[in-house]
Amino acid sequence: MGMAYLSLGSNVEPERHLRAAVAALRARFGEVLLSPVYRTRSVGFDGTDFLNAAAVIDSDLDPFALNDWLHALEDAHGRDRSGPRFSDRTLDIDIVLYDDLVLQGPGNLRLPRDELKHAFVLLPLVDIAPEAVEPRSGRTLAALWREHSDHATPPQAVPFP
Repeated sequence: MGMAYLSLGSNVEPERHLRAAVAALRARFGEVLLSPVYRTRSVGFDGTDFLNAAAVIDSDLDPFALNDWLHALEDAHGRDRSGPRFSDRTLDIDIVLYDDLVLQGPGNLRLPRDELKHAFVLLPLVDIAPEAVEPRSGRTLAALWREHSDHATPPQAVPFP
């Protein structure tokens, strides 16, 4: 149905959960274009560092069904949604862009995802899809990154087993 641009993150056994998430994406959708992995500070709370990455998949699911599938994957990895919004995560996967769609709801689904403003979401996507266009502004991800406040001091990629 469309190209889905995903943000992946974890700060609870992050290597294990990110490896398993990528394996599940490949098993379900086939080829997965995966960015380098970055170590970044927690945002919105005082927690351990996150490992963040991005992936692009060719999805046969519409954005609503894909969002449900991703939530089920998070849940299978012990994602706890009962606590505060900003908290430790075993696995957090969000659809950031889906083709050129702009939509809101139901639930937490927003396209494009507001978190695109954060370096931990934008930079990994720029690594693998610099020419992808953010549909509200009509600007490429690379152009958005060049103007980002963290452009001069980006997070550093880390080896990922």
